[in-house]
Amino acid sequence: MGDLLPLTGTEFVTGSEAQSETDELHASEMADPHNQQAFTMCFAVDHLAGEDHTIERPVDYAFWRNFVPEMTPAWPGRLLDFTYTHPRSGQPKRLGFNPTGGRTQDGALNLWTYRRMIHAAQFEPETFEGDISLINWPQNDYFLGNLIGVSENESRRHIKRAKQLSLSLLYWLQTEAPRPDGGTGFPGLRLRPDIMGTEDGLAKTPYVRESRRILAEFTVLEEHVGHENRTMVTRQDASTVRAAVFQDSVGVGSYGIDLHPSTGGNNYIDFQSLPFQIPLGALLPVRVTNLIPACKNIGTTHITSGCYRLHPVEWGIGEAAGCLASFALNEKLSPHDIRRTVSRLENFQTFIRKQGVEIQWRQS
Repeated sequence: MGDLLPLTGTEFVTGSEAQSETDELHASEMADPHNQQAFTMCFAVDHLAGEDHTIERPVDYAFWRNFVPEMTPAWPGRLLDFTYTHPRSGQPKRLGFNPTGGRTQDGALNLWTYRRMIHAAQFEPETFEGDISLINWPQNDYFLGNLIGVSENESRRHIKRAKQLSLSLLYWLQTEAPRPDGGTGFPGLRLRPDIMGTEDGLAKTPYVRESRRILAEFTVLEEHVGHENRTMVTRQDASTVRAAVFQDSVGVGSYGIDLHPSTGGNNYIDFQSLPFQIPLGALLPVRVTNLIPACKNIGTTHITSGCYRLHPVEWGIGEAAGCLASFALNEKLSPHDIRRTVSRLENFQTFIRKQGVEIQWRQS
């Protein structure tokens, strides 16, 4: 979450920027530092047909069972339901669920296989009692409060409520969720604390999608990586336009701009990006010279964090940060000095290439 930034006095931003500030096509009209993406308390389950592993009814189940999100565009109904907002179209979309089914259920995505961790059929017999699926779904995204920019007590309160949401989702699946055979509930779903390494069966820490972001020497904007915005700015053909080329690139990434529902009341913001690079300037704070961000806390905006936050890109950022620290120490240079001198930057890029780091997309 970028916890070191306030501790070290490093300048940072949170939430969403105003369109007047970034000139981004999908930015908010007004800046809101408290408008942050949902976080999730994930959990793992398997399914033992014919058995009953129903958990105790969660304390807040009545609230979450009837909870209808207030968002723009509108959410289609209750959060605990198999109909949600399709991220790209903004329209209601039906999902399926069947622990014994395939990738689709009655023509809809089967949530069981969506984040299935273990497919028992791919292992030796009796290795696993059944498939194991990770529950990190739209239905347990928590967006009623933030973990950043609030007191410790408030943060703990939101984590507690997010846990209640996840447990309520499980209880709903076990007792009320519609089944393909016309019945309700899947009591054979078994919470797996052993997988999570916790007593309550939920993840040890929240899955956080949005961090504090450094105020960087260079900030990646939507016009650099967003397909539509890039096409508008460059006036190139939409079929051939490419992301901005960064001469100080230290990595690559590719994922659509994917912002989950936020605490400010925004529904999904999801649209096409272009295969992009990770600029070194986005890893350098504007003032502090001995701190290097290593994940989703680099110099992006609320919008562009939607594609730089994904795990493979975070790993790439981490690789670049580790290589940068090593190179700077060995050469007795500050990270900023490396970027400011062409020869030093080129030497560093040669160094990271030798570590197997790709810094540009190969042209087809």
